Amino acid sequence: MRIGAFLLAASVAGAAPTQVWRSDQGDGTFRNPVLYADYPDPDIIRVGGDYYFATTTFVNVPGITILHSKDLVNWQLYAHVVGRLEGSEHYDLKGGSAYRKGLYAASLRHYRGMFYIVVTPVGLKTRVYYARDPRGPWKYHQLDREAFDPGFFIDDDGTGYIATSATSDGTITLLTLDKNFSAVTASRKIHYIKGAEGSKIIKRDGWYYIFNAIPPRLGLTVSRARSLFGPWETRNQIDDKTGGHQGALVDLPDGRWFGFVMADSGSIGRMTNLSPVSWQDDWPVWGTAESPGRVPDRAPKPIAGFAFAEPATSDTFARPTLGLQWQWNHNPDNSRWSLRARPGYLRLRPTVAPDFWSARNSLTQKAQGPKSRAVVKLDITHVRPGDRCGFGTLGQYSATIAASRAATGEPYLAMSVIESTEAGPKIDVRVAHQAIAGSRLWIGVDTDFTSDRAVLSYSVDGRHWQALGGSFPLAFAWRTGTFQGEQYALSCYNPRPSAGYLDVDSFTLAALP
Repeated sequence: MRIGAFLLAASVAGAAPTQVWRSDQGDGTFRNPVLYADYPDPDIIRVGGDYYFATTTFVNVPGITILHSKDLVNWQLYAHVVGRLEGSEHYDLKGGSAYRKGLYAASLRHYRGMFYIVVTPVGLKTRVYYARDPRGPWKYHQLDREAFDPGFFIDDDGTGYIATSATSDGTITLLTLDKNFSAVTASRKIHYIKGAEGSKIIKRDGWYYIFNAIPPRLGLTVSRARSLFGPWETRNQIDDKTGGHQGALVDLPDGRWFGFVMADSGSIGRMTNLSPVSWQDDWPVWGTAESPGRVPDRAPKPIAGFAFAEPATSDTFARPTLGLQWQWNHNPDNSRWSLRARPGYLRLRPTVAPDFWSARNSLTQKAQGPKSRAVVKLDITHVRPGDRCGFGTLGQYSATIAASRAATGEPYLAMSVIESTEAGPKIDVRVAHQAIAGSRLWIGVDTDFTSDRAVLSYSVDGRHWQALGGSFPLAFAWRTGTFQGEQYALSCYNPRPSAGYLDVDSFTLAALP
């Protein structure tokens, strides 16, 4: 990656945002992925002419993101389901962290005017959330057991079922629920597929279909039967080489079907692909007629006539609430941030922490690919000695430029990279002390997901830029990292209590040339 690419001749913070990735090609076709960002474990349903997409959020708060679309291609952020993570003080970053835990693999359904989300928070029992409107308020019933990767299905007679299986076993168990979907009334093992998880059930023309991810080989299977209780027959579908390994199908109003599936995609995370699906002898076939058996790179849009739309990114913090693109890393301390203390700014007060990896109130949003530039404009007037307040990335490699002050009051910058390892966070301090002048500061990060490299840079006038600390790697790691693609992150912490604070004026995201 060319470090010089970041040294801008004009103020990026004042430039109009441009699209980083556009799936809708404007000519009646779309290209995959539909979102070039980490939206893992997709579950998509249709309600009339609207499509809703639930996706995993792990320890990000608020949790379980729902997106909305009219054509399956152009998506916008719509809601979050869970306001706070429960079950461990680690979710408050007390006594340790909870990376790779939290909320994942939620199952979304709609029945008789009610939306349902079934999810199993790590370490807790399965919950059935329900709401008339995806924007809430959401309530939930808690079941009497943990159902791993629950796949919720409501049959024609209104009976609710949850299919669950875990890679370590592969036995698919079907739980029958009571009429309120509030309790398990029966449990029965119905099928076995080595390595199966992520079950999703649909019904078509009298056939039941279960789609299962097979993580050991990054593949997707489909099983069919005339009864939910079997007997089932199973066929392989696609895999990460041909499109993805976890997903299912959604129907269109005219009777056609499309498949959605996620694929491991390097440091950006796990991205969602979309594919036409045809039927041969009542078996689904992914892909186009010209190239069956694989998710196409490009294909006709499922539904024509709808304009381009995308999830929100750039922000001036002018609203009284945070935009849906923002999530906290673990549960926030709400006494340490504000949008009202200085209208038009986000104020972050330092939380007490030894390093960025364990600091509360880091505010994140998903990085965008294939190449993007994110810039924040900051007011560091009230940053105090010992504070570490700045911007960068959060992931397997977390890199930050942070502003602080010397004991004599002069502001300076420090650039550091934290690598998450099995032995704990490994800190590489690239620049220990870079003196600057003034109270205005711009920090930017160039992320190139085609080369898995990034560069941090800063400016004190919004026009002249200086790269700091050299390039650093981008990576995705489910064992030691966050189990998410790289994220952008605003942070402010201090090893000791501090009366300082950081004011964030704006965040701007644009495509990187």
